[in-house]
Amino acid sequence: MVAAAAREGSFLSIISIVASMACVAIGNGLMLAYVPFVLSRADAPSWITGAAVTALASGGLAGCFLAGPVIRRVGHARAFACSMAFVILSAFLIALGVNPLLWVAARALYGMSGNANFIISQSWLNHASANSWRGRAMSAFYMTYVICLGVGAWIFGQLPADGNLPPLLTICFTAIAILPVGLTRLPNPPPPAKVSVDIPMAWRNSPVAFVGVLAAGGLSMAVQGFTPIYAATNAMSQQDVALLMFVMQFGLVFIQYPLGALSDRIDRRIVLIITCLLIAGAATTAFFIPVSQFLLLMLVFAVWAGAVEAVYSLANAHANDRTAPADFVPLASTMLLCWSVSATAVPLAITVLTPVFGPQTFIYAVLGVAVAYAAFVAIRLRHRETVPPHLRENFELKTAQMPNVEGLVEDAGSSR
Repeated sequence: MVAAAAREGSFLSIISIVASMACVAIGNGLMLAYVPFVLSRADAPSWITGAAVTALASGGLAGCFLAGPVIRRVGHARAFACSMAFVILSAFLIALGVNPLLWVAARALYGMSGNANFIISQSWLNHASANSWRGRAMSAFYMTYVICLGVGAWIFGQLPADGNLPPLLTICFTAIAILPVGLTRLPNPPPPAKVSVDIPMAWRNSPVAFVGVLAAGGLSMAVQGFTPIYAATNAMSQQDVALLMFVMQFGLVFIQYPLGALSDRIDRRIVLIITCLLIAGAATTAFFIPVSQFLLLMLVFAVWAGAVEAVYSLANAHANDRTAPADFVPLASTMLLCWSVSATAVPLAITVLTPVFGPQTFIYAVLGVAVAYAAFVAIRLRHRETVPPHLRENFELKTAQMPNVEGLVEDAGSSR
């Protein structure tokens, strides 16, 4: 009865969760800009900055598997508070002073707790939202998080980078994030279902979507993680690095929405090819734009980031088009695993190769992944007919920075 009442609540009933994650996003944006900027200027081995990105992703992979058991043991609210504690601990370790190896470990700890935060909050939102407005609630959640991520990066540009004020502010915002959830009257959802991974099913239903989520994990972590490193190593000022990362987040809106709307009208595979070509074009253009042409650089990187995020949303929508409702939970679980593995492996490869090919290595990697995936989708176009528009799932705004965790939600299948 309590659960049913929660589902009938208004949109305002979930504000506490959205507000908490908005504060988390500001802190995350601060650290995404601060850590690579400082490490790039520190007396540390050149591989350290890339290792911090890889550690963030590998920690996220661990968080995907740890969150479910913790939620089942203590519930959503307590699990959220625990994950916030680890975020604070991670920022505290960084605030102690520049220690490259300690910072890499701290970023791994943040990655674990960060993905746990996403899993807890999305699971809670999915349960608390009524069917009639769940889509709007999740879109508002994604939009708020991404915009606040950019706000955090912008705040970094206004702070001195030679002290520990950014990690201290991250601790502050994270502590504030605990309050809305700690004071919410929303009941705890039931424990999440056991994660069930079925790779053969996901491949059988849609090879294009399966490979697309793999591509999206690597693309997103490469662009979001290595852009501030690339900017800092090219002697870009702290303010410009922060502004670049701030503007990049708006590509999610201005690029992903039009591509998503187009995919609701024509074959999503064609839109995926267009998106990959857009990524490849932006990456190629980025090679030839000097940092002195900052306005043009911001525009290109915003388009680039938006197109990269669109791959994730389009691949998820294409997978749902071709999957029976009974398979939604194992599909989402499998996609979560694939995204996490790729988001770890690609940054690791970039980190290893950067000393050989230089700071532009991540651009080569993104270009290669985008072209390879476009070729794969083009080949697959000959193998299956297009799903008619009236039989498709509606496109939903998603971001690869917050991987799909519906596989950990007990009633994910019934929410569609």
